Parts: sequence; C-alpha cells; structure tokens
Amino acid sequence: MDIQQIENETLVPMYAKRDIALVRGEGYYLWDSEGNRYYDFASNYGVNILGHSHPAITNAISQQASILISCHQSFYNDVRAKYLQKLSEKLPEGLDKVFFCNSGTESVEAAIKFARAATGRSRIIATKRGYHGRTYGALSATADKKYREPYMPLVPDFEHVPYADLEALERSLSEDVAAVILEPVQGESGIYPAPKEYLAGVRAATRKFGALLILDEVQTGFRTGKYFAFEHYDIVPDILCLSKAVANGFPMGLTITSRDVASRLPAGTHGNTFGGNPLACAVALVVLEEIDRGDLLSNAANMGAYLIDRLRSMNSPVVREVRGLGLMIGVELKDRPTKYLRLLQERGFIALPAGATTIRFLPPIIIDQQAIDALIEVFEEVLTAQNFVRS
Repeated sequence: MDIQQIENETLVPMYAKRDIALVRGEGYYLWDSEGNRYYDFASNYGVNILGHSHPAITNAISQQASILISCHQSFYNDVRAKYLQKLSEKLPEGLDKVFFCNSGTESVEAAIKFARAATGRSRIIATKRGYHGRTYGALSATADKKYREPYMPLVPDFEHVPYADLEALERSLSEDVAAVILEPVQGESGIYPAPKEYLAGVRAATRKFGALLILDEVQTGFRTGKYFAFEHYDIVPDILCLSKAVANGFPMGLTITSRDVASRLPAGTHGNTFGGNPLACAVALVVLEEIDRGDLLSNAANMGAYLIDRLRSMNSPVVREVRGLGLMIGVELKDRPTKYLRLLQERGFIALPAGATTIRFLPPIIIDQQAIDALIEVFEEVLTAQNFVRS
C-alpha cells in the first residue's frame, strides 16, 4: 500500500503535506512507515498532552467502548457526571456551566451564540492576528485574510482591533457589544502571550459596558503550567472555550459559561448530537486524573521555562525572539521557517510553523530534560546548516 499516493489521490487538498507517513506513537516519540523515530514537539497541534499510546487512555477507551459509546445529553449518564464532577474541581467558582461539543471551532461557535443570546446584542469584538476556527461564526472572529477571503461575506457585526492594545479596544467598546473574544496566548499567529495588565484591562472594560469576555483557550488549555491560561492573569472570563488537550486527541470540545450567562440562555436553542458522549468523557476524566497523579502541570511549567531558557541561550543570528508560556513556545526567525522545519524533521524532530516566520513547539507535557537537550543540540545545528543526512 502506497500511503502517500492513496491520500494524494483521494483527499480534498486542504493541507500542505509533510513527506512522511506517521504510523505509530509511544510517549513523546512517533515512528513513520519506514521505521524512523521522531521526537514529537508538535503533539498533533497541541492535543496529545499525555503523549501517545498512554496506557491509562488506552484502557479507558477499551473499557468504555465495551460498555456504552454514545448517549445523547437528553439522557443522564454516569461517566459524564463523573467527568463533570472532576472538571468542576478545576474551574473557578461561578464559571461552571458546561456545554459539550467535539472540537475547538464548535466550542467557539457555541460561545458566540451564547453571548448574543445572553446579552441581546450582536456586535463581537475580536483581535487582529487572532485565530478561532474555520466554521462561519468562528471564522468571522478569525482575523487572517487567507482564511476569510474565499468565504466572504461572513457573519456580520464582527470587528477586529489590535491585540494587546487596550486603548484601541476601549474605543470600540459600547453598550451594543455582546462580547470580546481573544486568546490569552495567540497561537497560530506566532505565540504571543498577552501582557498581564492588558487582560486585566480587558476584563474591567467589558464589565463597564456590560459585554461578556470570551477566552479562547482551545490551544492554551492544560498546556501553560496551569489548567487554564487565565489563571496566570488573575481574571475569570464569562465564557471559556476548550478543546485539543482535554481528551488527549480524542475529539472533544467544551464551552463553559458563568452561571449568570447560562441562566439567560433559551433552552433548546443549541445542541450537539455527539457532545458529551460517554467514550469522550471517559478519556477526558483520565486526562485530569493523570495530570494530577503525575503533577504534570508543574512539569509543563518547569520544562517550559527550561526550554525557553535553552532556546534563548543559543544566541543564533537567525533568531529574532523567543516567546512562550509553559509548553507553548514560539521561536521567531529572521527567515521563513519551512526549511528549518524540514531539516528538524530530517534529524528526527517534529515541530510546527506559526505565522510567517515562527517555529512553534507544543510538546506533550510529559516531556523531559533529555528530550529538550536533544532538541537544542540539533536545533542549533539546523539554524546554521544547509543540508543534513539523517543519522
């Protein structure tokens, strides 16, 4: 079977393909169809935070699949209730009403609908460089023209202001704004953590005008050294969007609202057939248990700080800046990243692009110092090399 030929001939061509076929994973390693091993510093765009083939995840899937896979939310379910109880222990008081879906973009779509329904207003303010998904509502909040232009016109009453510019946001706020949506750390555009005073100011400004604050933590959730990135900023949003890491790659999304927002939502105006199914909830429950058991949030904080320090100590003339929070790290280059990503892959390391000139590292939060040291040794060579022969 020619894996690459089959996919090239049958898939709608939406992605720039890497030239390897990944067929197996274990921990923070991946193997391709030729038997080559790679360190995974991408974790499938941030989803596999516990790594690959984690035995507790495998066991949860196997056990729950033999009991009950799907159960619509119009019925109660024991596994869903267990997961909700565990999740509530991680959430701040008052932000504890959960809507289940299957992906990040679905989570954002629900958040937009909830904000408009709860406030009776239509305007949504998002930020430039922001990324929130590719379905119509989420795409309307996403700023990048390359995602938007083929599908115009989009959902009306969306406006984009510069990120980390509180004055610009305050000029756009008024009493007809339903919500402000932004990422605590902008991911797809190049890893830009928000200044602490900025998010505090956004929280105060939205309250002043009666607008809701939606934080899109689809990529930041469980990755920055705390369960939620907003915990670094001492604020609490009105609506929180989560996906990617919550079930270690099993499709799951969450839109979590305050009790006040939930009380203003008309019953039955939104729904999701697969959301909150017992299989997804069983996996997500194990993710929370394993993070706590292994103190993996501390590991994410410590290894993230170590990786940032090692990256900054390289002093490469190719590197413009290193940015990040926890294990969500971007290395902005003075060049486009494609050739460097290719060279890293040839030497056995998988990373991601972000924005026009940034290499993004999103390793599993089980990553250790040995793997980071191995990355740095190769990355320093890659930043100066032209060609490598895989060793």
